[in-house]
Amino acid sequence: MAATFDDGKDAGALRTIGEVGDALGIKQHVLRYWEQQLPMLKPLKRSGGRRYYRPEDVALVEMIDRLVNREGYTLKGARAAIREGKGQERAETAAPPAIAGGAALAPESILPKLREIRNRLGAALAG
Repeated sequence: MAATFDDGKDAGALRTIGEVGDALGIKQHVLRYWEQQLPMLKPLKRSGGRRYYRPEDVALVEMIDRLVNREGYTLKGARAAIREGKGQERAETAAPPAIAGGAALAPESILPKLREIRNRLGAALAG
C-alpha cells in the first residue's frame, strides 16, 4: 500500500507525522513508538520536536507497516529483516497496484495525467 498524499505538495516534499499517518492509516502514537523501537526510522526533527518525514522515511514506514501488520513480523523481527535487506526484497517482488477492472497500472504512466488534471483544476479555481 503506497502512501497517497493529496495535498498538492511535490512527491519529494517533507511530510508531517499527521500527513504520513493519515496517508498510511497509521496513528501518530504508533509512528512515534516505531521510532523508539526501530533506530533506522529517524525523521527530521525541527524546533519544538516537530517531525518531518522525508520520502525515504515514508518508504521505510510503509515497509515496517507491511512487515508488521500484513506479514506478521514482530518489531524485533521487522528490525532484523530490514537490516538484512529482506524487507526490501519482498517489496520489490510485489505485484504492481491494480485498478478497478483488474488492469495493472504503472505509476510512471499515470503521473503525467494526474499532473495535467491538477493543473487544469488549479487553473479553473484561479479563473
